[in-house]
Amino acid sequence: MALLESLKEYSTLFLSKPSPSYERDLLHVINLGNRIIGIVGAKGVGKTTLLLQFMKKQTYTADEMMYISVDHPLMSATTILDIAKEFASLGGKLLILDEIHNQENFASDLKTIWDFLEINVIFSGSSALHLDNADLSRRALKYILPTLSFREFLEMETSFKFDTLAIEDILVSHTTLSSKLLAQIKPLKYFKEYLEYGFYPFYLEDKKTSKIKLYEAINKTIDIDLLKLYNIDSKKLRNIKKILTMLCVSVPYKPNMTSLSRAAEVDSKTLYTYLGALQSGRIIRMIPAYSRGESIIKKPEKIFLDNPNIFNSLCQKSDVGTLRESFFASSIQNATHTISASKKGDFIVDDKFTFEVGEKSKNFNQIKDIKNSFVLADDIEVGFGNKIPLYLFGFLY
Repeated sequence: MALLESLKEYSTLFLSKPSPSYERDLLHVINLGNRIIGIVGAKGVGKTTLLLQFMKKQTYTADEMMYISVDHPLMSATTILDIAKEFASLGGKLLILDEIHNQENFASDLKTIWDFLEINVIFSGSSALHLDNADLSRRALKYILPTLSFREFLEMETSFKFDTLAIEDILVSHTTLSSKLLAQIKPLKYFKEYLEYGFYPFYLEDKKTSKIKLYEAINKTIDIDLLKLYNIDSKKLRNIKKILTMLCVSVPYKPNMTSLSRAAEVDSKTLYTYLGALQSGRIIRMIPAYSRGESIIKKPEKIFLDNPNIFNSLCQKSDVGTLRESFFASSIQNATHTISASKKGDFIVDDKFTFEVGEKSKNFNQIKDIKNSFVLADDIEVGFGNKIPLYLFGFLY
């Protein structure tokens, strides 16, 4: 009881904190009709803030809700199952478990809670988190909280609200959409700022230190989350970070796996394990080559750091072409579209559309004979025909 009282005190303090006025779309999707809900995402995308905003919207009393950060030192003396049992016995209705991956065997505890306790649980965790328990994976409803889209960044920076756009609408009506947007703001000014620091909401606290905060978040993801979730030898952390250094200076974008293996001082099998962990942690993004058939092993044709902000945080100098492609790939995949690297053009999306990404003078030479092909140009406000402003793809989610 004393432990629960101490945790409840921290929960009350958490609930008393002011929450930001801006609300991510996911906040309005979460439905307590499912008794166990997971929210996963990279460090810094705003999972804890979302949990706070969700609690403040509930009609439960403060005594019927409890927030616990599972990495709190008090949790080392107990388990989430023990806390849930005691909280439910006292009339608890909603248990919020932040950073749940910090407890081993959390999945089996969640399944037991589902089977035997009348209580709702919302948990958050690293984007690398996977639910090993098959029974739980069928029961728990898992949402992904991505980095901020350009649309969300604009809403946070201005007093305007903007519609989410379907990719087909952008391809067909981009001139009209751009003209409408230009009547409200100057998108190119905001787009450059977004690429520099706007993917993570903590930039609102202090833009000048956002690079440092992102660097710290990346280190914590590797040193704590990936180490625990992938059972990586702590002595190998230096090798993993060498991979990121290689990606900073890798131009053009097609990875040389032999060079990466040599730089990381690991064999090819271990390298793929590390790359998979880094992608799960939303630190890198691997794009496979386009293939009409399903290959057994999809080797990455292109590897980027996950988004342009990470390039700006980790790299002394970033190639502008890489940043453009990184933005596009990030926007496409966060909007749950499929993307692959193309031999002609840069990318194929949804096995249907071919895109060439480049500067405003980019022409159609590489894709002129390809059906459903488009040039996405940076530094233009309005496009023409099949030449489209790159920034519009930041409105996909």
